[in-house]
Amino acid sequence: QVQLVESGGGLVQAGGSLRLSCAASGSRVVIGDMGWYRQAPGKQRELVARITRRGTTNYADSVKGRFTISRDNAKNTVYLQMNSLKPEDTAVYYCKVTNSITGYDYWGQGTQVTVSS
Repeated sequence: QVQLVESGGGLVQAGGSLRLSCAASGSRVVIGDMGWYRQAPGKQRELVARITRRGTTNYADSVKGRFTISRDNAKNTVYLQMNSLKPEDTAVYYCKVTNSITGYDYWGQGTQVTVSS
């Protein structure tokens, strides 16, 4: 079982920055891929960015050049640095991690990001 604790959401003006964190813990855990997803009201959940254990990243086109995903394997923590935020980035952001031992995916509880114009 993996427990995830997210933090860092909030309200920010357009053009501002926020940093999200998601820390994973549990027994028999080797964290593989880690990622951030978001879901805006009335829309489907979508991938924002993800990172492999070795550090390979990929991003949604809408956030390329503005968001940066990173991870600290020693702390089993993934980060999302969000710069130049736009009102359309407003959503609940969820982290997702994969336990490489079991292959199971785990989701965080979600953190609200609101960007005002």
